[in-house]
Amino acid sequence: METVLSVSNVEKYYGSKGNITKAVDNISFEVEKGEFIGIMGPSGSGKTTLLNCIATIDHVTSGHIIINEKDITRIKKNNLSKFRREELGFIFQDFNLLDTLTAYENIALALTISKVAPKQIEASVKEVAEKLEITDILKKYPYQMSGGQKQRVAAARALITNPTLILADEPTGALDSKSSRMLLDSMTKLNQDYHATIMMVTHDAFSASYANRILFIKDGKIFNEIRKGNDTRKDFFNRIIEVVTLLGGDSSNVL
Repeated sequence: METVLSVSNVEKYYGSKGNITKAVDNISFEVEKGEFIGIMGPSGSGKTTLLNCIATIDHVTSGHIIINEKDITRIKKNNLSKFRREELGFIFQDFNLLDTLTAYENIALALTISKVAPKQIEASVKEVAEKLEITDILKKYPYQMSGGQKQRVAAARALITNPTLILADEPTGALDSKSSRMLLDSMTKLNQDYHATIMMVTHDAFSASYANRILFIKDGKIFNEIRKGNDTRKDFFNRIIEVVTLLGGDSSNVL
């Protein structure tokens, strides 16, 4: 298997002398190409900080993060935007679509910036739109779309550059149950049909049950890890709930 992400002894501190918070505490793990991995944990556990470090939005205090054989902790600041554009795809809770662009233009934007030929852009957008069942809304603007449609457009935008890693931050957080299920089904398609490697941070056990492996984080450390294996999604969901219970505290802060 090909390792696309390697997190090695990563620590992240906030604050100054006398008032230091250790948000990420010596975390190490690897993600193989084609995995769909979930990150779960209580509020304040460090999972979002970890995602931000992997996304190059934040910087580690110590340790190394290697994506596609590139150590992002050593990439110079002025080269990070190019790295993000070429190697990473993002699906955010609040969609982050540009209101003045159509769905087609939002999806195509990264390719346009990279000066890809128009015919190639058209073919790529058509292919991913068909896969995510959004062909009929390509001419619509975000205000004309439902939340679920916006999020599938965002998923298409994340995939269009064929990134090494897609990072999803609470992607179902702003969606109703029907739209959430449609998005998660779409993400599963991306994973299975395109072999997209996806890392999803979520509070929601139902969303997490779509992943193949879950890392549970507590107090900045990896608390547990489970793999779906041959389980049905329902059985995997029940195993997730069991670990959430072991995490302790108010489960409503975790799910």
